[in-house]
Amino acid sequence: MCRTATIRLLTATVLLGSSLWAQALPQWRHIGNAAIDRSLAGLATGPVNRVWYSADGSRLWIRTASGHVFGTTDFETWRPASDATPEPAARSAAALRLPENGARARARVQSSSVVYAFGRFAYRSEDGGASWENLSAFRSSSILGNNLRDLAVSPRNDEEVVATGANGVFRSLDGGKSWSGLNQGLPNLPVSRLLSLPAGDRGVRVALSDGDVVEWEPGQKLAWHPADNTEVTNETLLRQALGSLRGAVLTAINRTGAFIYTGTNDGRLSVSSDGGSTWQPYFSINGSGAVERFWVDPNDPRVALAVLGSRPRDASPAAPAVHVVRTINGGGFWDDITTNLPDAAAHGITADRTSGSIYVATDRGAFYTQADLGSLPTAAASWTALAGLPPAATADVKLDQDANQLWAAIDGFGVYSTLAPHRLRDPRAASAADFMVHAAAPGSLVSVVGAKVEAARAGDLAIPVLAADDSESQVQIPFEARGNTLSLALDGANGRRMLAPLPLEPAAPVIFVDRDGSPMLLDADSGVMLDAMKPARSRSHIQILATGLGRVKPDWPTGLAAPLENPPQVAGVVHAWLDRTPVEVTRAVLAPGYIGFYLIEIEIPKIVNYGPAELYLDVDGQASNRVRVYIEP
Repeated sequence: MCRTATIRLLTATVLLGSSLWAQALPQWRHIGNAAIDRSLAGLATGPVNRVWYSADGSRLWIRTASGHVFGTTDFETWRPASDATPEPAARSAAALRLPENGARARARVQSSSVVYAFGRFAYRSEDGGASWENLSAFRSSSILGNNLRDLAVSPRNDEEVVATGANGVFRSLDGGKSWSGLNQGLPNLPVSRLLSLPAGDRGVRVALSDGDVVEWEPGQKLAWHPADNTEVTNETLLRQALGSLRGAVLTAINRTGAFIYTGTNDGRLSVSSDGGSTWQPYFSINGSGAVERFWVDPNDPRVALAVLGSRPRDASPAAPAVHVVRTINGGGFWDDITTNLPDAAAHGITADRTSGSIYVATDRGAFYTQADLGSLPTAAASWTALAGLPPAATADVKLDQDANQLWAAIDGFGVYSTLAPHRLRDPRAASAADFMVHAAAPGSLVSVVGAKVEAARAGDLAIPVLAADDSESQVQIPFEARGNTLSLALDGANGRRMLAPLPLEPAAPVIFVDRDGSPMLLDADSGVMLDAMKPARSRSHIQILATGLGRVKPDWPTGLAAPLENPPQVAGVVHAWLDRTPVEVTRAVLAPGYIGFYLIEIEIPKIVNYGPAELYLDVDGQASNRVRVYIEP
């Protein structure tokens, strides 16, 4: 069966996605949005404390818990409200009685008999508060979420009401009989920490300011979903337990091997190198804020960095502001490397020991510097602001496991990623399919991250350069490559550079994924890209785009597009697994019309358990990365 049009669409889509990795830095990409699916009356977001209408009811304004004011005129699009009507004082309407303890009442006008109230639930009364109807209760819970914080009635209509609370903004046009969320497009995701980045069939997970954890699942298009918060809970319990034992308020903790790093609310640091049996004396940083986060070298826990928050109000203005410190001896002493950072709270930090790169998240944005992390400082660090992020506090930063991509969590706006800026000084080869370091195979597509390559060789073999710009180049490993390793010699404007040898395997399959972990899968018949909104169906055929499946038969020249008709077949034995159960592979070929792409077609069996499933390939026993596919009947 020939599906040339489908193949072309699939490959064009992946090439478009891959081009995002090759743009000039810093080129940030937004991962997900700011909406959360909490199974309420509509998509939720972070806390909103106040809501009010303009005098004529044509505009609505809200104030978030972080103090930002946004306005809307179409009740769909939110904009920062520099021209907002002054926020009115919160005044309760007159009511004969209130429906619950602590509830507050609101009305369009004080003399109106139609009164609304809010507390745990939202209520309406048509007799001035003598009796109340619960507008949001469903099976003892509220469809607007608990902890409503404000409510406004339109000056134009008693039936139009907006309620705000811990889960954002909700509106009713029929007096509370039905509700819809106004949270899509409202930049109010209260992200506080990057917990994990996309890997396998898992997406990026973040902690919110209230301690909840949410995940942007691979293939998701609408909202973040609640995720397991055991990691955050256990860390909080450990921090509280150690703080109680040591008589201190611990605000940060990191456990790496036998080392435990702790920081207090008044800027003191203490380290245990034996799992907490003994502790060093506290190292005090006078006049500093709370210790907020640590980065510890996983290969040498004696090397660590810490960041500190806002200085206390009573701190001496003559004392230098300290926001980033470093130790190379397990906390025996700490060096101040704040230097030219602005005097603003620092919340997160990440580093790459090999290149000496350090990234810090502050209330004034994200910053970057280079330093020798393993020896005494020889020169003061100089921090550079990373441009291109939204104008809000950066809550956290994190590098992926190969230090190729930098991720940032921005208060309100959510999560962003880009090519790590230090890669422009320290290029590295990674798979073009997922931007991670893998073994290569004959025919693999490889990205040279951080360099514009003009020509490349591996010994006597010429390596085709398929695309190149100032931040990334793509090359194809020759089908003729043999041996256990491959040393790449790259020629560019600054001369020749040798990269560290790549492991070479007969097959090293990698399924193409987007930055958020979404795999490149298509329905074979319709050509539709599959994701959470467009799942695969039982008994259907899906196409998987991958690289690294090795040699093909008949042999095919490196750097030449595969033929449109009768493309070469993968020489190895290809298997596919769905939730660790084998599925039939109906086709495994070079993708017609393109270079270095392999097309694998499988048949989805009749499925009993629907929903997300884990999918991966193996070629002659070499397994690919795991990805997530959504399946429905």
